[in-house]
Amino acid sequence: MRKRQQPHIEGPPQGPGHPRPNTCCLCWCGCCKCMWNEDRVEHAERQTCTKMDSIEATEERPPTLDEVLSWSRSFEKMIHSPEGRDIFREFLRSEYSEENLLFWLACEELKKETNPTAIEEKARIIYEDYVSILSPKEVSLDSRVREGINQSLAEPSSGMYEEAQLQIYTLMHRDSFPRFLNSALYRNLVESKQSAPPDI
Repeated sequence: MRKRQQPHIEGPPQGPGHPRPNTCCLCWCGCCKCMWNEDRVEHAERQTCTKMDSIEATEERPPTLDEVLSWSRSFEKMIHSPEGRDIFREFLRSEYSEENLLFWLACEELKKETNPTAIEEKARIIYEDYVSILSPKEVSLDSRVREGINQSLAEPSSGMYEEAQLQIYTLMHRDSFPRFLNSALYRNLVESKQSAPPDI
C-alpha cells in the first residue's frame, strides 16, 4: 500500500470557528473537494476516500423520485449514478455477486490512469482480486477473455480489461438488473419517494 503524502500546513492548528486550510483530502485519487467546517467534523470518514469514491459525486444527496424511476429505464444511467450504484450494490450483496460491480468500478478507475507504474500496480491488483481462480471474489469470465488478460499481463495497459469489463457489464445488465427492478429493495425505495413530502 502506498504511503500517503502528508499535507504541509503552516502555523499552529486553527481553533474552533476558523476554517481549515484547503488540504482536507489525503486520498491518492484527489477526488474530494469538500470545504471543511464545524458542521462536517462529525463526518470524519469523508476525509479520505476509497477506490469507489473517486468516481462518485463529491456531494451526496438523496435521489429524487424522477431519478429513481429513470434507473428502471436505463441501466447505464443507474450504474453511473452514485446513489444508483449504492443501492444496486446492496442488492448484489444480497445475491452474493457484489464482486461484479466492484470489478467494473476497478476497471473504470484503471482506464483513467496514465502513470505506467500505477497502471501496472492496479492491473495486478484487479487480476489478483477478480480474475485469479484463487480469489474468493473471482468474476465469471469466459476462457477466451481470460486468455487475453493473461497475455496482457506481460505489458499491462489501462484498457487491458475492457473486454472483460464489457462481459461483466452485460451480465449485470441482463441478469442482475431485471431482478433488482423487481426486488423489494427497489420497490420500497420507489414507494418511499412517492410518499415523501415534496421539498420546499
